[in-house]
Amino acid sequence: MKRLVLVALTGALVLAGCGGGGSETTSTETTTTVRAQTVSGRVYFLHGGKVWPVARELEPPDVAVSALAALYAGPTADERQDLQLATAVPDVNPGIDRLEIDKAREIARYGPPADLSRKALAQVVYTLTQFPSVKAVEIGGKRYTRADFEDETPAILVESPLAWQKVGSPLRVTGTANTFEATFEYELTDTDGKIVDSHFVTATSGSGTRGTFDFTTKPYAVPFSGVGALIVSERSAKDGSRIHLVEIPLRMGK
Repeated sequence: MKRLVLVALTGALVLAGCGGGGSETTSTETTTTVRAQTVSGRVYFLHGGKVWPVARELEPPDVAVSALAALYAGPTADERQDLQLATAVPDVNPGIDRLEIDKAREIARYGPPADLSRKALAQVVYTLTQFPSVKAVEIGGKRYTRADFEDETPAILVESPLAWQKVGSPLRVTGTANTFEATFEYELTDTDGKIVDSHFVTATSGSGTRGTFDFTTKPYAVPFSGVGALIVSERSAKDGSRIHLVEIPLRMGK
């Protein structure tokens, strides 16, 4: 969505009459199109029943309204097919005109036109709390934060980079995790499926308490610009198998 700003430029042309001393003024108009900038943001759909972010271009100045509208629009056909994304948000009028942001109290107040399931509530709360001015969302008189939806959140939630985003070397990865002893591992594969980097990561907390993580891979080179992947997973304390595995496709460049 882009807004068009029309700027009318009016010029005056003064023509002097021959020998008569009079003048004639002619007005002309030129229309110039200026496109407003969009802002990169996220909306949260469902992957394996848990919230999962994807990138969206949001329209300022009301980026929260734009994000909510994108959430109700649902995943694209490619996202449904290639990423197996789904949504619990009903395909109805989102009532985004009912969204109010109280920046002083860092609360978004929203009255959706229909009752939302728990998974749909998680999607709305995660989408709106991506903005620094929103720490909680009040829906139907009840206040929610992300912590209220731990059961709807994957053990390892990567919030940057997002699927299909173009990334460079080295790759910085951020998000949250709630894993045993706060550890998990990652693999970065290039466009040929070859592992170019792998390591263990320790979040700020785990074992029942969600923590944050922020790590950077070692520099890598790919044979050509194409699609690689970031794969995150946890090792089972029981048998060492990989659990909570998520693969994020990335457009990798040299």
